[in-house]
Parts: sequence; structure tokens; C-alpha cells
Amino acid sequence: MPTEGVYYTPNGKKTVIPLENNPDVFTSLIHDLGISPELGFFDVYSLDEPSLLSLVPRPALALIFISPAPMYYAVRSADGTKLAKEDGVTYAGSGSGEPVIWFRQTIGNACGLYALIHAVGNGPAREFVQEGSLIESLLKEAEPLKWEERADVLYNSLPLEEAHMKAARRGDTVAPPAEEKPGYHFIAFVKGKDGHLWELEGGSDGPVDRGLLEEGEDMLSEGALERGVKRFIGFADGNLEFSIVALAKRE
Repeated sequence: MPTEGVYYTPNGKKTVIPLENNPDVFTSLIHDLGISPELGFFDVYSLDEPSLLSLVPRPALALIFISPAPMYYAVRSADGTKLAKEDGVTYAGSGSGEPVIWFRQTIGNACGLYALIHAVGNGPAREFVQEGSLIESLLKEAEPLKWEERADVLYNSLPLEEAHMKAARRGDTVAPPAEEKPGYHFIAFVKGKDGHLWELEGGSDGPVDRGLLEEGEDMLSEGALERGVKRFIGFADGNLEFSIVALAKRE
């Protein structure tokens, strides 16, 4: 039986209430999934003002960029990043030898959930996955699988569905119904096992390699920002509705 508030479209696709863009909501959810309380999400108020940037603990282990749909599609069109098609994706990676673990989004309105899983399931953040937790179980089951079976691991997890819906009702604003489509995309930026910057979003045709980072660079270093978040901001065209949160150790 689906969790209260979960909606199924006429063609049978599971759709959930979207997460509010709120670092407290994100932090509560990753702790419920089994990430160590040592980690949390923090608002990034500026990429250029040192006093505001200093409010974010370093190193930043991952960034989540919340992009208005027009900005998202403008960047995708300009850089030629392939989007997933209805019948699937061409990405064929699997196993622990891959530099990142990536999930195709098959749950409607769950962009935020997939971004969180991409953020905590990759790079240095993976070290904070607690033994015996839900997120450990999901990652362990999904990692050896190809994209379709991997997507099913998340889609079919009732505990994950329940945790998401609990978080979706935690925000400061009234949660919209699941059948209402949000106008934003959540994109995670992480450092892979290969030292490269990876852009992870469940609507793409797979993980996107944005190039090698210098030794010691984190997700708020200039190199990571120029190849990641700032590419999107360059297409803002006066739209300031985007936002950024960083995953880091809580002080």
C-alpha cells in the first residue's frame, strides 16, 4: 500500500510530493536514511563574497544546485548534455569500479531525493554512511546493477518512500500535492573516485564528467565552481530563483 500522499499517474508512474529547498529538511532526511549526524547541508549565499562563503564549513563534500527549468534547459542545449529518453539511457556503467554511482530518476517529483542520494553516495561523503542503515543497504544492492535494475532499487523501496514523504512535509511552506509538477531541477556535483568533478542528475543520459580537479580542491573551489554551478548561473538571464546548498561536516 503506498504511503499517504503518494500519487500514481494514469500510466502507473509513482509520483511524490517534492522536497522543499531547505537545508534543514535535507539534513533531517539524510540522517533518517542513515548518514552520520556529523554531516549536514548548508545554504551557500554567495560564490564571490568571502564573508558569506566563510559561513559554509570546508571542505564542501558535495553541492546541490537547484535550477529553474528555463535555466536548466538553456544549459543543456548549449553544452549538448544528453537527456534521458522515455525508453531509457545509453549509460551502461555498473559496479564499484565506476568513479561514481548514478541513478536514473524514475519517481516523479523526486529530483531532490535523487540529488541527496547522489551527494551522500559518492566521494568523501560515502565514508559517513552508517553500518546497517537504509542508505547503506540501498547503495550496496544498487551498485553492482545496470541503470534499469538500479533505478528499481529506489523505486521499489517502501522505507525510502516513507522517509521522503516524511521529509516533504517538514518544510516551512505548504507541501504541494504530488500530482503538481515542480518547475525546478536538482543537480548534484561531487568528486569521484578518479578525482574528477561529476555532475549527477537523474534526468540526464548518465553521469557527466566535468574534468579533473586539483589535489585538495573541494566543491566550492574555483575550479569546481567554474566547471559546475557557474555554468548554470551564466544562463540565469536575470532569473535569481536558483539556489545552492553544500554538504559538509557540522561544526
